[in-house]
Amino acid sequence: MSDTTPYGSIIIRGARENNLKDVSLDIPKRKITVFTGVSGSGKSSLVFGTIAAESQRLINETYPAFVQQFMPRYGQPDADQLENISAAIIVDQQRLGGNSRSTVATVTDAAQMLRVLFSRLAEPKLGAPSLYSYNDPRGMCADCEGIGQVAAMDMAAVVDESKSLREGALLPKDFSVDSWWWEIFANSGLFDMDKPIKDYSEEERFNLFHLNDGRKIKVGKIGLTYEGVVSRLKTGLGSKDPESLQPHVLREYEKIFTRAVCPACHGTRLNQAALTSTIKGKSIADLSAMQVNDLAPFVRSIEAPQVGPMLGALALRLENLVTIGLGYLSLDRESSTLSGGESQRVKMVRHLGSSLTDMTYVFDEPSVGLHPHDVGRLAGLMTQLRDKGNTVLIVEHKPDMIAIADHVVDMGPFAGSKGGEVVYEGDFAGLLGSGTLTGNHMKKHQPIKDKVRAAKGEALKIEKAGINNLKDVSIAIPRGVLTAVTGVAGSGKSSLIQGCLPVAYPETIIIDQNLARGSRRSNTATYTGILDNVRKAFAKANGVEASLFSANSKGACPDCNGLGVIYTDLAHLDPMITTCETCEGKRFLPEVLAHELRGKSIADVYEMSIEDAAKFFTEPAVAKILQGLVDVGLGYLTLGQPLSTLSGGERQRLKLAAELGKKGNIYVLDEPTTGLHMNDVDTLIGLFDRLVEAGSSVIVIEHNLDVISRADWVIDLGPGAGNEGGNVQFEGVPADLAKAKHSLTGQHLAAR
Repeated sequence: MSDTTPYGSIIIRGARENNLKDVSLDIPKRKITVFTGVSGSGKSSLVFGTIAAESQRLINETYPAFVQQFMPRYGQPDADQLENISAAIIVDQQRLGGNSRSTVATVTDAAQMLRVLFSRLAEPKLGAPSLYSYNDPRGMCADCEGIGQVAAMDMAAVVDESKSLREGALLPKDFSVDSWWWEIFANSGLFDMDKPIKDYSEEERFNLFHLNDGRKIKVGKIGLTYEGVVSRLKTGLGSKDPESLQPHVLREYEKIFTRAVCPACHGTRLNQAALTSTIKGKSIADLSAMQVNDLAPFVRSIEAPQVGPMLGALALRLENLVTIGLGYLSLDRESSTLSGGESQRVKMVRHLGSSLTDMTYVFDEPSVGLHPHDVGRLAGLMTQLRDKGNTVLIVEHKPDMIAIADHVVDMGPFAGSKGGEVVYEGDFAGLLGSGTLTGNHMKKHQPIKDKVRAAKGEALKIEKAGINNLKDVSIAIPRGVLTAVTGVAGSGKSSLIQGCLPVAYPETIIIDQNLARGSRRSNTATYTGILDNVRKAFAKANGVEASLFSANSKGACPDCNGLGVIYTDLAHLDPMITTCETCEGKRFLPEVLAHELRGKSIADVYEMSIEDAAKFFTEPAVAKILQGLVDVGLGYLTLGQPLSTLSGGERQRLKLAAELGKKGNIYVLDEPTTGLHMNDVDTLIGLFDRLVEAGSSVIVIEHNLDVISRADWVIDLGPGAGNEGGNVQFEGVPADLAKAKHSLTGQHLAAR
């Protein structure tokens, strides 16, 4: 391959990571290269598993060994040659997470900038920036310790008023009959132990729940300090941060306490001194609560030459959030509440103002969660990064994003073992005529449905919804059809459907992208629950115990404990993962592998793709589940594939497969096309149709125009995001939406 760019190319030769088949290619530097292909074709293995992983590994090796032990670990990718790799910045969809103290402000560094501004400009002056921080004891609200919420007690979970103390009226386990605290009450002389609590006088109730005067009560030979039940619970369990509690303690906490807005600081997290120190009449809490698209012009309006550079830097960061489609967020929004797409775009903001050049930026579907209206702005940001002299690598499925590429690498031809090859490499115009699955789908769209299904039964109603930015929204969702809920990011879709529908209809099943992380043993086969029936089939065919075929039991290789690999901890270096020499990665003892089912050993089954396994297993219970996985487009996964390697979209489809064939349910799916190639989207639409035809109501929160075109009913929210959204823009059939010029979704549907 010739080097055609003036800046050289990233050279890859013989890449074999995961399903890659000796991939060799040159990726032009200082250009935008978009990697396309069906789900499971090898895009992520090439971009993240090979290029980005090698860059991170090489950078980490430049640090001292002491520093390396605190850094993420990257193994050496399986490739013959990797050259001309520059420092990579990976901007992925990993949710930001964090505890209740982590907000959009802290993640973007806007918090620190605001504190510095207030320490210099606010009146009355407090001095140091930390005095405006809810993470510093000098700035935080003392009542809630900077959390903004306090524990409110559910008395029904604390006391059964119909019982006496001797009968166990106190419900928390620390106050059960004969416990230390119960003995204190019994020996206090304050109560008739056989009198029901409901018959207590006001004084007795106060003594039981609130008395805290330091008096000592003798229990056995020990003098213990008396404290009322409510007082004791508040100073003990209620003072804890729920996120820090062990699961068994958290369960007890959640029985007794709910979180309520702190009455002292009204949720602002700050003490009175910080709240009364203002700039132009606004406290730092007021500014943090403003939508970013309102805050940015406010910051620009502050005239203070002495802090001009800081004002400029803060305003630019806020304006970048607006440009990237996140103007509807406020700086005090907790980072753990952001979606994967929002998290990725927040991370992106940190890099937009950077002066670094010759970097490699790696993006994993940056358009996830974006309405078609916002994709154009995102494309502009990508070209901005390139024009600064950076190399931009994007894994993407949306045609509008693929169109901005200087260079396209299309992987395929299919998924899993049938993928892992470069099927097209060149410019965007060449992709359209390449004849690949991607090239063919770029030129066609799902037609807007003209004959929609009729609703069945009484509609699903949400009345006067007002949570988050919703403005007294009332809607009726028809039952027994496919409904798409649309609108720009932040318009209120999730608030309306995920926040309100399950409250009105508790039977609603929400299929999201979260799976229990599980252990190293968690894989596709364990999650789907087919292994029990697989083991029984092997046991029956060979006349032996089913437990022999369990990787957790006596049939497992004793050296690797049925994992097939050995993990060796090398301190600050990457853990060494080697194939177990005893079983050669097959997980089981030789005598177990000698037992076969229709010519295949249990180890062969772990290595099968779901598609191949669906053809192999004739056992009804196994075949039905496997076919469901094929139907949701996961046929390329192997049965032994660890859950930790699955993308968010793959996890969601794994959950969806478990629901196929069930009837009469209400299903809510949040952006189910995440991570899906256009070809796979067509398959997914067919699946929704099957669920509806089986009698279920399917509601999808979605931006994908192909899905919206094939819906029976559309509810469009807007017109904008945040406080500019929260209204119903349109309710009706897709054909009428395409004529609704006031709707952004309608405009894009009509323009296809």
